[in-house]
Amino acid sequence: MAILSKDQAQALLKKALSYSKADECEVNLSGYKGGNIRYARSTVSTSGEEENMSLAVEARFGKRSGVATINEFDDASLEKVVRRAEEVARIAPESPEYVPMLGPQNYLPSNAWFKSTHDIDPEYRANAAAKSMQLADSKKLTAAGFWEDRSGFSAKMNSKGLFAYNQSSGVDFSVTMRTADGTGSGYVTRDVSDVSKLDTGAASEIAAQKALTSVNAKAVEPGKYTVILEPTAAVDLLQNMFRSMDARSAEEGRSFLSKPGGKIKLGEKMFDDRVTITSDPTNPEVPSSTWSGDGRAHEKVIWIDKGVIKNIPYSRFWAEKKGVKGLPSPGGFIMAGGNQSLEDLIKGTQKGILVTRLWYIRAVDPQTLLYTGLTRDGTFYIENGKIKHPVKNFRFNESPVIMLNNLEALGKPQRIGGNLVPPMKIRDFTFTSLSDAV
Repeated sequence: MAILSKDQAQALLKKALSYSKADECEVNLSGYKGGNIRYARSTVSTSGEEENMSLAVEARFGKRSGVATINEFDDASLEKVVRRAEEVARIAPESPEYVPMLGPQNYLPSNAWFKSTHDIDPEYRANAAAKSMQLADSKKLTAAGFWEDRSGFSAKMNSKGLFAYNQSSGVDFSVTMRTADGTGSGYVTRDVSDVSKLDTGAASEIAAQKALTSVNAKAVEPGKYTVILEPTAAVDLLQNMFRSMDARSAEEGRSFLSKPGGKIKLGEKMFDDRVTITSDPTNPEVPSSTWSGDGRAHEKVIWIDKGVIKNIPYSRFWAEKKGVKGLPSPGGFIMAGGNQSLEDLIKGTQKGILVTRLWYIRAVDPQTLLYTGLTRDGTFYIENGKIKHPVKNFRFNESPVIMLNNLEALGKPQRIGGNLVPPMKIRDFTFTSLSDAV
């Protein structure tokens, strides 16, 4: 019962709404099935499978709102959860940011669900983990990894006539490989909507090679270097920047997009000409929901075009306050790149640092987007177009705004965390100190 069809979800939501006596009522229904497997020291430590479905009701009287949830779906339970939401709404304070519920919307057709992923069972997960662990054993490495798959649906209906439905599926896999003496470490992560595109053995081979070649890392003086950020490293800084692209924080003076007097940098050129970032919920490589949590439609949007800020997300409240249409935040972003592989970028580098991954990233200054963090799991020195030797990890202090103005080259985009991100070659990336962690 955890996965309902569009017709089944619509019928259940209509029944729940029929019990409403509120001025406005909205019902959200979601369900999923999925599982996971975790291993450490090349031995499975936990595994599990679950399915669940839940319904949430928001009732409104004027500007007062109340929410109640339930996971029982007989008539009596549906009426009970609606009454409970109404009771909460009557005693709630008025919302200073109230906006009326949306009416009917037009949504793009969704392509984010795959039967191959939906049909994953415990044996499939065990075989996927075994490929990774066997690869580690063959190279005398220790593997620690995690696999999680999920297939589900979400639906929304309200008393204004809105109805939305979406199905999705996805798999996340990551593994860290360590040498027996603990001095070498490698990491890889993969995520797909269609599990037939994921080979855990091939992915684990990348982590294994990084582990084997990162032994006996040499200390290199901190400073400004040309760096090649693999997509796994670049995505963290880009996601932080994208989350900061919010109209309200910009107009209230709290953002890197802020200007004096409540103005914002919309329409201004802020990055290198090669920086173009879009979103598209129907992109076949990174499909996502065609509607946002507040019910607005997701469309194909150009956020940054050749370095120019073209659009920024608005909440419904802020868009209404400012008298603009306003776009919701996308489910993921797509950054344009080039045709070069990671290997091509390395070959074209005289001197530089290859960074596999960043972690422990923390904000230093939200108005310049300055972040600090550490490299890990494979950091290498490049000389004359070749990886010369591993280097000790660094602490970095860098802003993605500055980083995207110091571009030297972009490679072919790869899917990472539900986004498409190219490997990127950056000049003058700032490393401030060394770290002994591997």
